[in-house]
Amino acid sequence: MVGAGIGGLVAAHTLAERGLRVVVLEAADRAGGPIRGGSFRSLPGVPLDLGAESFAVRGGVVERLVAELGLAVEAPAGLSAWGYAAERAFPLPAGGVLGIPARPWAADVRRAIGWPGVLRASLDRVLPARMVDPTDLGTLTRSRLGTRVADRLVTPVAAGVHSAPLDRLDVAAVAPGLLDAYARTGSLSRAVAALRAAAPPGSAVRGIDGGVHALVSALVDRLDVRFGARVDGVERVGGAEGVAGAQPVGGGQGVGGGQGVGGAERLDAADAAGGTEQPAGPAWLVRTANGTLLRTPRLVLATRTDFGPLPSASAEIGPLHRDRSADGPISVQGTDVAARALVPPASPERGADIWLVTLLLDAPELDAAPRGSGMLVAPGTAPGAVRAKALTHATAKWPWLARRVRDAVGPGVHVVRLSYGRMGEPTPEPTAQEAARDASALLGVDLTGRVRDSLHQRWDGALPPPTPAYRAAVQEFETAVRAEPGLDVTGGWIAGTGLAAIVGHARRTAERLRAQVAG
Repeated sequence: MVGAGIGGLVAAHTLAERGLRVVVLEAADRAGGPIRGGSFRSLPGVPLDLGAESFAVRGGVVERLVAELGLAVEAPAGLSAWGYAAERAFPLPAGGVLGIPARPWAADVRRAIGWPGVLRASLDRVLPARMVDPTDLGTLTRSRLGTRVADRLVTPVAAGVHSAPLDRLDVAAVAPGLLDAYARTGSLSRAVAALRAAAPPGSAVRGIDGGVHALVSALVDRLDVRFGARVDGVERVGGAEGVAGAQPVGGGQGVGGGQGVGGAERLDAADAAGGTEQPAGPAWLVRTANGTLLRTPRLVLATRTDFGPLPSASAEIGPLHRDRSADGPISVQGTDVAARALVPPASPERGADIWLVTLLLDAPELDAAPRGSGMLVAPGTAPGAVRAKALTHATAKWPWLARRVRDAVGPGVHVVRLSYGRMGEPTPEPTAQEAARDASALLGVDLTGRVRDSLHQRWDGALPPPTPAYRAAVQEFETAVRAEPGLDVTGGWIAGTGLAAIVGHARRTAERLRAQVAG
């Protein structure tokens, strides 16, 4: 597991719950990746999410994890979300998927795209099914529903969620099941309606009382997570080989340097007694930046590796001609292991750099939630246009947060979060004043001079957009990795964006490794 992001933590937790001993190595001084908590200086007792703040309910995987950890799931307030395009605000149509409407002629759709857009979109119901271009989400939407639906509805939602233009979004990755539903129905709007009908009633997202970042704290408390441990190499060795200085996973020595590698070893009698007996068969050596070696029969990489190709055991592992008395790193000693290398897929392009600005506002006018739970914004081209790509009215969306803010400072005070950054564009840090101006334009309330406090959080563009080419390369790499005994991969770089996708993938990864042990 190279990494203690949410994927690595969930996989480690699942393996530990199945009776395996797990070590998680993390290069940074904290876990969680893009899930992070914080608070205003003026309100230290009110927790805030500075990254992901909700999760999709599909599959129920995150809700089950939350229950396992003793946390409380919280539903958002029953408010609609709004869109902002062509310098105007409008309620987003109900019953869509990533902004694609199920009923193109519905009144809420008409308010967003006008009659010309409605007439073009309605052709979807009569056009032959073969008249479609599913190359990416943009071409799919435009070929069936037209430009206005793509620009005014799908762009604010899908591009806002994934921080990438529609033509960079793989349909299967961002809208699972949509292409299959289209194949059955022959209409994109009917396909959306079919997916919505199969979805559980109520909101499609949930949160956690106290913030989604509570997940990370609960997982870290249950695991052996070693921070400041940068991994700079892994190597495959034969089962009978011993390497000077290598400690078995589960040993008591400290580890320095690495992103995160989770190695797991069965808790057998030797382990329980503090022994160092190694299981038979090939094993992995994990080297940290300070030269520490760990030996493990199973290895999960939960972040993109930056130490070169992974060795493969697809060819027979021959004798290792190493000087066992040498003190130098094993990577510089000779070996005749003949093996094919596993090369992680290169990112086709850098993802967007994101700035999140969270404002604490004196604004009783926001008590009425004039824009519902928040807004998704289409890119603006006019001078002085809103630069934010999304706004969340957090105290309107999350009852738990509204209660805590009200208890701390009284009524009329609100938390609003704005997100900045689109792929292919520079993202200079927004000031609190710019964020307040954008919030004023989006919410229709003058917020000048009403900012009590602010928080700024930057997320770099490490996670690439889910382009069709990149997703295909990831799937090919994952298939090759699964053929390697004792090796697997997980995390957002493999599973894609969203807690539901990452948690579900991490669970499946752990169960595959556990099945290898049982077998």
